[in-house]
Amino acid sequence: MIDIVYLNIIILVYILAIGYLGYRGWKDTCNSEDYMVGGRKIHPYVMAMSYGATFISTSAIVGFGGVAGLFGMGLLWLTFLNIFVGIFIAFVVFGKRTRKMGHNLSAMTFPELLSRRFDSRFIQYFSGLVIFLGMPMYASVVLIGAARFIETTLAIDFNLALMFFSLIIAAYVVIGGLKGVMYTDALQATIMFAGMAFLLVMTYSHLGGIVQAHQALTNLAALVPANLAAMGHQGWTVMPAAGSAWWWTLISTLVLGVGIGVLAMPQLVVRFMTVKSGRELNRAVLIGGVFILMMTGVAFVVGALSNVYFFERDGVIAIAAASGNSDSIIPVYINSAMPEWFVYIFMLTLLAAAMSTLSSQFHAQGTAIGRDVYETVAGMRGGRSILITRIGIIIAVVVAVILGYVLPPSIIAPGTAIFFGLCAAAFLPMYSCALFWKRATKAGAIAGLVTGTFVSLFMLVFVHQKEAAALGIARMVLGRDVLITSMPWPVVDPIVVALPLAFVATVAVSLATKPPAAEHVEKCFEGID
Repeated sequence: MIDIVYLNIIILVYILAIGYLGYRGWKDTCNSEDYMVGGRKIHPYVMAMSYGATFISTSAIVGFGGVAGLFGMGLLWLTFLNIFVGIFIAFVVFGKRTRKMGHNLSAMTFPELLSRRFDSRFIQYFSGLVIFLGMPMYASVVLIGAARFIETTLAIDFNLALMFFSLIIAAYVVIGGLKGVMYTDALQATIMFAGMAFLLVMTYSHLGGIVQAHQALTNLAALVPANLAAMGHQGWTVMPAAGSAWWWTLISTLVLGVGIGVLAMPQLVVRFMTVKSGRELNRAVLIGGVFILMMTGVAFVVGALSNVYFFERDGVIAIAAASGNSDSIIPVYINSAMPEWFVYIFMLTLLAAAMSTLSSQFHAQGTAIGRDVYETVAGMRGGRSILITRIGIIIAVVVAVILGYVLPPSIIAPGTAIFFGLCAAAFLPMYSCALFWKRATKAGAIAGLVTGTFVSLFMLVFVHQKEAAALGIARMVLGRDVLITSMPWPVVDPIVVALPLAFVATVAVSLATKPPAAEHVEKCFEGID
């Protein structure tokens, strides 16, 4: 009874804090600029923690932590890319130019920035549609990660947990706009940092220290199941066999797809436009880097080391303890290995991770349909777009919940990688050229956008086996699951093909078409070295 009382108190305090910050966001929101880019005056700590909390969600902690539990610490290469590309390159190289160009062009969303840079309404509403239609998969797997932990911890029905959690998030995002989202993100990121730090210390304490724990994990290599060994799994502390199915999945889908895709994530890019100067972005680099290291590094290490815990306790590896569902490895480990009071605290850590990411996803989808699609197609500007944005957020929540009910097990990490890869292929060539190449043209940007989007979709439907087999369209059209059956094509991620082709299309068409007007280019690059 005492534990239930403590749990209720913790949850009540947490919900009240979130409610207060959502109210603060609503109170400080006076116009579209406040609602969509936080008035461009967000503190660097709030910006960095909001960026990190949006970047790192239950998909990283539960989904990718579970993948590390299944396949091992090779996933730490993703942590390296998350910090080097997702923080340093993103903030210092891309972020400063994005902030300044966004200010020059009075852009409030990522598609609007690209649209105004290339003077193309098509870019804005097409990009908005890609975000609004593509992001629900990512949002739904984040919801699943949180709901799975709530299900395991509180022993309540998964469907009920999914519905209740989504309603809480929808409430403060619809009301508070981006200010409400970023205020709550900063609180949630602080909770996440403390929770993950304690989890790492407790895990090494359980397993006898750092050296003993990692040696024990190395010694488990002989227990790799035959089906995983056939995919290239050689143990939890070594990389998979080069060129194997798992090697291609790890490198092309998880490391490159997520590690590179982060540069073009709409809900992250918009954060660069919320600070008042480049100095704030410099200050945010260290905060963001340490935060990402603690989040992903701990999740991947603990996920892999959970094998040692389950073997020493039950004589089985982690995937067996989780009944074959990698998405359940971290929840089962936390509930088995950690003290009960910490289980409740860690539940708040995961809820914070999910809420911070989901709130930004829903806000991005809402602004995509309200600002980027409705206003662009209708040719209207004004307060009505906030209403359409709020309706869009509600629709996004409903779609994410429906997908959360129907998606299969072990979907969190692949679902995340799909959207990151799609964003990289569709947006990154156009975004990079917008910031760094004055010769890039409207026709080139459109060519790259369309090429990246449709090549990615073609690969997902007809080439990449995991999605193609699940969708069944290739089998219906071709009589087999994939177009190309010879290795490594069925396991090569779409980003490996789509991203280079999109870059080639952007550059080639730009060089073949008339340069943009010098006056427009100078306006875009004013104040940018």
